[in-house]
Amino acid sequence: MARKKRKKSRTKRISFKPRSSRKKKKRKIAYRSSLTAILKVSAVLCVLAAVGIGFVFLGKYVKKTVPASQQTLTPKLVNPPTWINERLKEKVYSAAGTGGEGLKRDEDTARSIQEKLSRELAWLDKVKVQVTNEQLLIEARWRKPLALIKRGLHKFYVDADRVVLDYLAMPDLPIVKITGLSIVPKLPPPGEVWQKDDLAAAVAVLALLESRDKLLTQARGLLYEIDRIDVSNFNGIENSRAPHIVLYAKDNIEIVWGAELTKWQQHLESTDEQKIAKLYGYYKEHGTLLSSVKYINLCDPRDDIPLPIDKY
Repeated sequence: MARKKRKKSRTKRISFKPRSSRKKKKRKIAYRSSLTAILKVSAVLCVLAAVGIGFVFLGKYVKKTVPASQQTLTPKLVNPPTWINERLKEKVYSAAGTGGEGLKRDEDTARSIQEKLSRELAWLDKVKVQVTNEQLLIEARWRKPLALIKRGLHKFYVDADRVVLDYLAMPDLPIVKITGLSIVPKLPPPGEVWQKDDLAAAVAVLALLESRDKLLTQARGLLYEIDRIDVSNFNGIENSRAPHIVLYAKDNIEIVWGAELTKWQQHLESTDEQKIAKLYGYYKEHGTLLSSVKYINLCDPRDDIPLPIDKY
């Protein structure tokens, strides 16, 4: 019996060793599998990184090797006025045509685009264009719309020099409508000066108000409260005793201006300086033109209004 027990225990000891080696083998296999998986993931990441770096260098290489004539020019306005809005900028960029394909970076290209902008955009005057490797620099004197004119469904602007500008919504500017203009057989195209006496009289008054607004400390000037200026009785064509020029506030208050600039003496009216002093004196006192009064009369020379220091 003792021999059998010894044999049995020996058998157990012998049979225990293979089981332990099998576990070790499994651990080794699992470790190798994990290591292989990690190596595969690392390899994939390295490949992706290499591809990414390759694209970066390829982009730089393509940018360097693509001829300048096939690259796109980026338009840039040089020192534009603050009143320019995005729609007007896009209009300029579109007219410049900066697609770039087949476009040389030389003085001939700059001159061509400069002539195109001068010809097609009345908003720009004295245009200067410079072409660099990547940019199209556009510098100009901008024509600022001062008045709006409507003829049926057609509407357009004029600036202080009466240059006609095509219509583009400019909601942030104090643009005043001109009404009562005499009928003309043909309207001038954009870019041309409209030679018209009643228009000139209206624009002169608005330009005077605009220059006076620049001296105000308020953020918004008096012109923002003017809706329209009527010249239907210019030079007394309809009624010699009625005011020749009348402004209307946005709540329809009538502001009687009277004769065109420099003609006040012929009609025994207040001087132009007195009219300005009265109007801006009222505006300063009330803070607005929009009130319950029916009209503001600037013509009566008997009003004792001090003259402004500046001559407008």
